[in-house]
Amino acid sequence: MKVENVLENVEIIEMAINSEAEIAGITTDSREVKEDVIFVAIKGNAFDGNDFIDQAVKKGCALIVSEQPLPRESEVKWVQVKSARRAWGQMCANYFGHPSEKLELIGVTGTNGKTTVVSLLADVMENLGYRCGMISTIGNRIGAELVSGTHTTPDAFELNYLLTKMVEGGCKYAFMEVSSHALDQDRVYGVNFAGAVFTNITHDHLDYHGDFKSYIKAKKKFFDGLNEDDFALVNADDKNASVMVQNCEAEKFTYGLKREADFKSRIIVDSVEGMQLSIDRFEAHFLLSGEYNASNLTATYACGRILGFSSVELLTAMSRVSPPEGRFEKVHHNPDLPDVIVDFAHTPDALENILESVVKIKRKDRKVIVVFGCGGDRDKSKRAKMGRIAGTLGDEIIITSDNPRTEDPMTIIEEVAVGVREEDKHKVRRVVLRKEAIRTACKIAQPGDIVLVAGKGHEKYQDINGEKLPFDDKEIIRKALGLSD
Repeated sequence: MKVENVLENVEIIEMAINSEAEIAGITTDSREVKEDVIFVAIKGNAFDGNDFIDQAVKKGCALIVSEQPLPRESEVKWVQVKSARRAWGQMCANYFGHPSEKLELIGVTGTNGKTTVVSLLADVMENLGYRCGMISTIGNRIGAELVSGTHTTPDAFELNYLLTKMVEGGCKYAFMEVSSHALDQDRVYGVNFAGAVFTNITHDHLDYHGDFKSYIKAKKKFFDGLNEDDFALVNADDKNASVMVQNCEAEKFTYGLKREADFKSRIIVDSVEGMQLSIDRFEAHFLLSGEYNASNLTATYACGRILGFSSVELLTAMSRVSPPEGRFEKVHHNPDLPDVIVDFAHTPDALENILESVVKIKRKDRKVIVVFGCGGDRDKSKRAKMGRIAGTLGDEIIITSDNPRTEDPMTIIEEVAVGVREEDKHKVRRVVLRKEAIRTACKIAQPGDIVLVAGKGHEKYQDINGEKLPFDDKEIIRKALGLSD
């Protein structure tokens, strides 16, 4: 990505910074600031780093980087910048020696599909014999080694640290999710991407961005930063694809199922066990299901072709790859039990996509039973929409808790239920405890029915009143079906 020098003094930005200290600019505890620490005063949603400058100086901080001018004569070194976040990103990249330039880093952004595409790309390249790095919602990975993380897209310091470890670990490629929050907060500033992939953009995160226009603008920022030596791959089936690349200098490619595209695929057969696709006139079987996963597979194939791999080697490697954890994941393979699928779908579009896929692949005489909820302290405007979608496409609906956080779970459930059409209200059950909701679904389901447990996917906890309590949808399902104790 293009990186401008935002500091007035280039030499100062190249100074060594203490990797053992918290120097993100927002500090509310009593940890000591080391003498060689640079304090970057970043303004966040809850705190303003500038409010802690005096505290940092008293503890011996060597340099202040701030968007504000030096307030008074002081012995402390002070650098005023246009953007503290960008300065921080550039400093981190400099400190670690620009690791993103030492491997092929591909970023994937979009409302839905980011995790699946990133995971598929990493697994496919590993199958082709290349050691890869992965940064995603379901975890960070260096080769086969899992590395813990705190955000979908890490802070600039953690990101550059992870990329350094990937380089040191012999990774040739790295694939990462790039969230709209991270783009808006310049978390990837100073990082050089060889390519960027856009999956789609639908209703999500409006509690943060305010409106859909701002959400699009945040995503578009990723493509605006690419150079002419990079590539941009966008989903031709999404009406906002052209908007993403209208100011992009990179080489542009498209993929899709419905519209004309550089890389196009077509579903031949789709089932719970997988699908048969025609891609670029080649036919292959994959272990993923659903139309939206056909799109994700096409994006993966297109990216691989752009990186120089042949159709045959790509499709062979792709045919062996399983879905990522919690993404259209079938919990068991016992034909005497109802099929149960766990998925992370937590937006209206994602829920609609997976339900439409499930409806298409179920037997005509069987039911689709949906267990889902909506997260608390998040965008409330999507709740009724998700209720309407579930009520329209599902045969039995159980609205339950997701991660209620600080909200009353029953209040959330009622706000979801409001969206259900009058003619569908007879399908709805309200069960506050998610465990009981899952048990109820498994109890009423018959062999051949499909139970979709949506919203949490890979997550192993429930966020309730500030506590993350252990909770695993798949574990509850197995117990409810008598598959485990």
